[in-house]
Amino acid sequence: MTHDFIIIGGGIAGTSAAARLSTLGTVCVLEAEAALAYHASGRSAALYEANYGHPVTVALSKASEDDFHTLDGGLISPRGLLMLAGPGQEETLGADIDTMALEEISVADAQSMVPILDPAHVRRAGHHKAAWDIDTDRMVQSFARTARQNGDVRTGTPVTSITRTQTGWEVTAGDETLTARTLVNAAGAWADHIAGMAGISPIGLTPLRRSIARMPAPGGHDVSRWPMIIGAGESWYAKPDAGAWLVSPAEEHAVDAPHDAFADDMVLAEGIARYQPFVTEEVTRVTSSWAGLRTFSPDRCLVIGADPADPAFLWSAGQGGYGFQTAPAASQLLADLVSGRPSHLDAGTIAALSPARFG
Repeated sequence: MTHDFIIIGGGIAGTSAAARLSTLGTVCVLEAEAALAYHASGRSAALYEANYGHPVTVALSKASEDDFHTLDGGLISPRGLLMLAGPGQEETLGADIDTMALEEISVADAQSMVPILDPAHVRRAGHHKAAWDIDTDRMVQSFARTARQNGDVRTGTPVTSITRTQTGWEVTAGDETLTARTLVNAAGAWADHIAGMAGISPIGLTPLRRSIARMPAPGGHDVSRWPMIIGAGESWYAKPDAGAWLVSPAEEHAVDAPHDAFADDMVLAEGIARYQPFVTEEVTRVTSSWAGLRTFSPDRCLVIGADPADPAFLWSAGQGGYGFQTAPAASQLLADLVSGRPSHLDAGTIAALSPARFG
């Protein structure tokens, strides 16, 4: 079967790219797992905070804001962000406040938002009201639905071989060989592997594990209106989730090879130990835990655009944990580059995202 674009990877990078490219030709998304967004996308903290991340990531996030309010009737709901410093972390939080344009608030005001905070431990607090929960499943399914209007989205279809032809690509997936003039590599932690299969030089992407623990709401509180909380310097975070409470060590542990990640109990314990002094309610029970791989390029910026060695091989990779909050603008940039349309992003940002920077 022939398509204009084959997109390898069915997470937020792949589904959003497919949706945008579906206006330019027929698309086919190939996802190895039985469901879309199975790996990193399905294990996201799901927060839209436009000032969070590398400056190039921030530019993409800000360019995505209108879409978050309008796509599929709106994909976000109010959450808020609270950053806290304990003893000895005051200067670190000061840098966070400056970088992320937070409003410094009193410890008492922070405690009014999250009543379990321990004022004996919290030294400084910064707040940003304009941080939002993302309905991640609806976002993935919305993009996939758009892609299906001019193509196909296949799950349980691992790619086993890729061959360059005179007119494009032959991709064997499952028991079928598909052809396309353009190949889009949106394979997350596996993106360098896919590049190698296609005869394209890997970028040097590094998958970094991040773990999370789910536990009952502290002290039986209604946590639904509490903000997300991040320790100064991103040393841990906590967030409401469907009436429960999530705590993460916010670790970045490199793994030897991409795989279906799982949480390390010792790392979780260390993260909970960093979180525990900030609150008066003791963590006594973890009901479940999981981990995901946040994949970064060598300079920690996303990789968007055509490979310099082959313009028919497109990268949409290196999201590094910022895939959801950058997806609307990142996928639009990819489509603009393919079509030759002017982008709303400035030339410096586009160059900072280009795969050519690694040449």
